[in-house]
Amino acid sequence: MASVEKMPMLAEGYERLIAELKALREERPLIVDAIEEARAHGDLSENAEYHAAKERQGQVEATIADLEDKMSRAQIIDPATLSGEKIIFGATVSLLDDDDKPVTYQIVGPYEADAKIGRISYASPLGKALIGRKAKDEIEVTVPAGDKFYLVKKVQFI
Repeated sequence: MASVEKMPMLAEGYERLIAELKALREERPLIVDAIEEARAHGDLSENAEYHAAKERQGQVEATIADLEDKMSRAQIIDPATLSGEKIIFGATVSLLDDDDKPVTYQIVGPYEADAKIGRISYASPLGKALIGRKAKDEIEVTVPAGDKFYLVKKVQFI
């Protein structure tokens, strides 16, 4: 029997998945109504409203299936319950970049990653380079813009 790969995520990320799933499920009856209304207009072969509604229905159903899959594989982790010196999922890491500019990132799951707010995926190049490291380690990461170097200043679980 194949094992299901668990996907670590923060509770906040899981709540966002629940909210998105709820909104899509609420959209379902509206799409059915739009399909019925478009059908009433007659010839379906040249009915743009009908085809648009059917396409949206397919998109919504695919997204619902994807969200349900993600939620079934979710392993919710609270960083506040973690500790240690090594960087793992949920850790908040303070780094110095090549120019000695301080940057801080939290290591999160791929569905929660948003570098603009300081959250990077454990599967990203930088995330992979950080996992298992600890304070005072130097890290080299190859990114599309070239090689970058970082110094780990602090590892926290907050």
